[in-house]
Amino acid sequence: MSVATLITFDLLVSVLVAVAWLGAGAAAAARRSGIALALFVAAAVLSVARAVTAAVLAGAGWWFVQEKITLTVPLLTVAGLVAAAVAGPRLVRAARGGGADLAGRPAVVVPLLGAGYAAVAGPVYALLLGYPATWSAGLVTVALVGAAVLLTWRIVSTPVPLPAPATRVAVAAALAAGLAGTGLAFVPAPETDAGGGPPSGHMAAGHRADGRTADATGAHTAGEHATGVDAMGEHAPETRGAAVGDARPVTALRGPSEPAPGGTVRRFTLTARTATVTLSSGRRVAAWTFDGRVPGPPITAVEGDLIEVRLRNADVTSGVTIHWHGYDVPAGEDGVPGLTQDAVRPGQEFTYRFLADQAGTYWYHTHEVSDIGVRKGLYGTLVVSPRAGGPAGSGSDSGSGSGPGAASGGESGRTRDGGSGGPDVSAAGLDLTLPVHTFGGATVLGDQDRTIERSAAPGTPVRLRLVNTDDTPHRFTLAGTPYRLVAVDGQDLNGPGGLGRTGLRLPAGGRYDLAFTMPAARTVLLAVDDRTEGLRLSSREGAGGASAPAPSASPAPASESGSGTAPGAGSGAAGPAGAAGSAGDGASWPELDITRYGTPAGTPFGSGNRFDRRFTLVLDRGLTFSGGRPMYAHTVNGRAFPSIPTQVVRDGELVRFTVVNRSRDTHPWHLHGHRVLVLSRDGRATGGSPLWLDTFDVRPGEVWEVAFRAANPGMWMNHCHNLAHADQGMVLHLDYEGVTTPFHGAHGG
Repeated sequence: MSVATLITFDLLVSVLVAVAWLGAGAAAAARRSGIALALFVAAAVLSVARAVTAAVLAGAGWWFVQEKITLTVPLLTVAGLVAAAVAGPRLVRAARGGGADLAGRPAVVVPLLGAGYAAVAGPVYALLLGYPATWSAGLVTVALVGAAVLLTWRIVSTPVPLPAPATRVAVAAALAAGLAGTGLAFVPAPETDAGGGPPSGHMAAGHRADGRTADATGAHTAGEHATGVDAMGEHAPETRGAAVGDARPVTALRGPSEPAPGGTVRRFTLTARTATVTLSSGRRVAAWTFDGRVPGPPITAVEGDLIEVRLRNADVTSGVTIHWHGYDVPAGEDGVPGLTQDAVRPGQEFTYRFLADQAGTYWYHTHEVSDIGVRKGLYGTLVVSPRAGGPAGSGSDSGSGSGPGAASGGESGRTRDGGSGGPDVSAAGLDLTLPVHTFGGATVLGDQDRTIERSAAPGTPVRLRLVNTDDTPHRFTLAGTPYRLVAVDGQDLNGPGGLGRTGLRLPAGGRYDLAFTMPAARTVLLAVDDRTEGLRLSSREGAGGASAPAPSASPAPASESGSGTAPGAGSGAAGPAGAAGSAGDGASWPELDITRYGTPAGTPFGSGNRFDRRFTLVLDRGLTFSGGRPMYAHTVNGRAFPSIPTQVVRDGELVRFTVVNRSRDTHPWHLHGHRVLVLSRDGRATGGSPLWLDTFDVRPGEVWEVAFRAANPGMWMNHCHNLAHADQGMVLHLDYEGVTTPFHGAHGG
């Protein structure tokens, strides 16, 4: 039984316990002694079962049972024992004919209902308060149960109430506990979390630990970031490795002004504006766009190039920024409003520059009011190809923004089928970038809400770059050919084996690169969520045509098998006529376990290393105070942004994260500016290719252990990439010691 199932089962049992105890008390009050006795026995049995489920769940980790072990199960145990000792014998006598009025006496009704109130605390605490169990929540819970018992006694004991002295003592105790618990709820959280490392001299939100405002000098001042005239400014080279204690503003941590030797400057201009876009079906969608398009223009480059993007805002009133998802840009280029820059308002602009030093599939999106902005269309793709022998980007003029799939002003770099993406058919093969998005319940690949029809000659190397731009995971299946999953989140996998009849679950924000050789007399079908035909690729002699060179590595033939081959590899799932079938054909296919796929290889660090910092993030949902106001939030360690302590690290440290999901939602976790190495999931070490991710899905009940080297100084967001969850509190910051910001420290999601 999975941990998620155990959590659900425990919640179900806790509800049944409460119903049984309350039912027994209600039946006793109605003088139905036989029913009351039966429910009493059921409640006692279920209470034991509740303790057993809590004990079993404890095997998955203390995080899943903390409030159960410290509060709700002991509270239920005490109340249940009192009910059994006081009410139990009287119920038995009443059921044996000792008088119907015996069952309805306060000494029977109140203990039974009291046990019911204690039992109710279990599911209420789990659903409304969550992790962690605190003195505040515990005292308030005990006070409420006590108050309910006193009120019940007052009602059922009329006209013979409790003795006045005893009543006053009980009321005073309940009131004192409630007031103490309420007061403790307003105690602020610590500002920082050192993760067990050395004490921190952290400077947050532009202020030093001693309260003095930090210096905001550097390549860009706050005013230079976004102005109505010119926001270009001068880019200082990226600063790394400053000594601990040196104060550096995040505005000084910017990209270089020149490409790497042999590289070129690729310039793009993106204008954010509201527009009505027309999908392939003719459906019109009111959207927020880059250059009037959804997705925005694809950005492509070759390793060593300098990418320069001028962002302009025409009329998006909430403001806009660009975050380069999965790309480890310098902190000042990260595009987080209130942390690394101000949001770009209508009439303003901001220029980003960074070196294309990571080959692979990435994407970009706004980070201002991102829950709305990304959903409405402010996103696009970023593909960087590896340098192949000659000088990087040698085929274009550095000032033109042209070249392999590049787009300048949104005029080029578009595939014939209308889907956004970099390369098309070329001598290197067929390379399609397919961002999946949902508009009003319709699944869209690029800007296509109908099946994309393409063709390729047999033997053509094909690469499909799948990008999940939604808040929730998508399941992909590829039928008609064996294939390999060659890259995840832009990082090549080691020894990926052949796949077939396999479901691929892609987390929100994540990317998968699939590679195969186009088969003869076959149709290859890419399906999304087992219901949408996304791409039909037919095999025809002489298919293809000329186009711009593909800015991606040519994939090796997918039919080559290797270690890590999954069950079903080599089966194309094609019918006798070579048709790949329909979207629903793959619904029963098993899901690939990405942590077991590929071939193991050496890594620069692993579980056996000594870590300088260890952070634990327990993801849940509950009532909390955020910014001084109560809210029902998606929480991290019981807090919601901006009240979650900032994690502080030092440059060069080895950092380990434990991410625990005890909620009922899936949380795709994303740390800006860093790729993490997956160490284990649910206590089981990875057994396939080393897995370097920038977004990983933490499903209900899962525990992930990941690690990274702190080698990109700055101030970074660390958040759930279900952007609605982030908007509702599931955001915190990871800051390098000594880095400051001149901005206000808040952001719009």
